[in-house]
Amino acid sequence: MTSTMSTPQGAAGAARLMGYDSLSRDSSGTFNQSELDIRESDETELLSVSWNQDYGCFAAGTSQGFRIYNCEPFKETFRRDLKSGGFKIVEMLFRCNILALVGGGSNSQYPPNKVLIWDDHQSRCIGEFSFRSEVRAVKLRKDHIVVVLEHKIYVYNFMDLKLLHQIETLANPRGLCCLSHHSNTSVLACPGLQRGQVRVEHFGLNVTKLIPAHDSTISCLTMTMDGLLLATASTKGTLIRIFNTMDGTQLQEVRRGVDRAEICSIALSPNVQWLAVSSDKGTVHIFGLRVRVAGDVSSTQPNFSQTPNLFYSSSSNTLDALLTPNTGANPGSSLSFMKGVLPKYFSSEWSFAQFHLPEVTSFIVAFGSQNTVMAVGMDGSFYKYKFDPVNGGEMSQVEYIRFLKTDSRRSR
Repeated sequence: MTSTMSTPQGAAGAARLMGYDSLSRDSSGTFNQSELDIRESDETELLSVSWNQDYGCFAAGTSQGFRIYNCEPFKETFRRDLKSGGFKIVEMLFRCNILALVGGGSNSQYPPNKVLIWDDHQSRCIGEFSFRSEVRAVKLRKDHIVVVLEHKIYVYNFMDLKLLHQIETLANPRGLCCLSHHSNTSVLACPGLQRGQVRVEHFGLNVTKLIPAHDSTISCLTMTMDGLLLATASTKGTLIRIFNTMDGTQLQEVRRGVDRAEICSIALSPNVQWLAVSSDKGTVHIFGLRVRVAGDVSSTQPNFSQTPNLFYSSSSNTLDALLTPNTGANPGSSLSFMKGVLPKYFSSEWSFAQFHLPEVTSFIVAFGSQNTVMAVGMDGSFYKYKFDPVNGGEMSQVEYIRFLKTDSRRSR
C-alpha cells in the first residue's frame, strides 16, 4: 500500500442506514455537476454486478458510473452517470449511503489500483486507498473494509481507516473473499497459500483455520451471514463442499455435474436450507442442505445457543430433530447403495431443482422470498424463478427484466 486518506469523522460515522430512494441528489465533491447526467442515448457497457449483503439489492458497475437496483419489487432506485468514466467494482454496505468504488473500463479516469469510499448522502469521497497493483475486490461490513489484491488482502477499521491485518494468499485474480455480517461474529474466508486451501480468520476469537477444501484451485466461495458455514467450489466445477468454519470439518458434498465447468456463484439461503450454484453451463442448480442452525428452529428443539452462538451439525441424531418435514432431499444414483465399491460419482447428491439460463453470459444468483431464486447476468438481464420445496424438479420463471435497457427509476 502506498497511501491512505480519511476524513476526521471516519467512514463509519458517515454511514446512515437508509434506502437509496431517500439519498441526496446533490452533485458535489468528487463527482461534479459537469460530470453527471449523460444523455440516455449514450451507449452503456456493463462492467460488473454484485449483491449487497442481504441480497435485497444489487449494484451494477457501468462504463459511465453505477446503478443500484432493488430486487423485490424490482426497480432501479438510483444511478450515477459520469462523463469521467465508470467502475469495475461497486460494493454496497447493505442499503446505506456508503459505497466502495474502483475504476474500470477503457475511458475511466479512476485508476484500477485505487479504492474510493464514497458517501452518497454527502456526495463526496470520505476515504481513499492506493495500491501498487490492481484491486481485485472490495468487501464491506459495518466495522471493516477489506481490499483484495492478487496476492494480498488488507483489512481496515471502518471508523478511522487504519490497517488492522494483512493476509498473504495464493494468486487470486478473481478477488475471492467473503465476510460474515452478524455483529457478534467477525469472520473472513479467502484462498490460502496452497492450492485448494481456504483460510478462515475468526477475528473475534483470534483463530485462523486452514481448510483443505479441494485438490484443484478454489474458484468460488461464500459463507452464511454468521460466518460459521462455508461453501466452496474449485476450478474443476463438479463438486460443491460445505464446511464448518470453526473446526474445518466437511459437513456435506453435492455434485453440480460430471463435466468441468466454471462456477460463477454460490448462494446459501438465509434459513440455511438451500444452496444455489450457477455456472457457465447455463443451468442453475438448487440443493437441499443437511445442516441446520439450531437458533433458527422451533423453540421446542434443544437449545445450542450457548457456545458457539450458532450450532451446525452433520450428526444424524441431531439432524432428525432439526430437519423440517417439508424439506426435499437431493436425488442420488440408484446404485448409491454400493457406496465404497463403485466410484464416488455413484454416491453423489445431485441437485434437487434446476432452471436454465443463456450460456452466453455469466450469472450471479441469490435466494429471494417464498422459495424463489434470483439471477443477475452480465448481459443486463434479471431473472426470478420459483421452486417446489417438496418435489423439486424444473423451476418456473416468474420474472424477467432487461435492466440495463429499461429505465425503471423512480421519479425524482
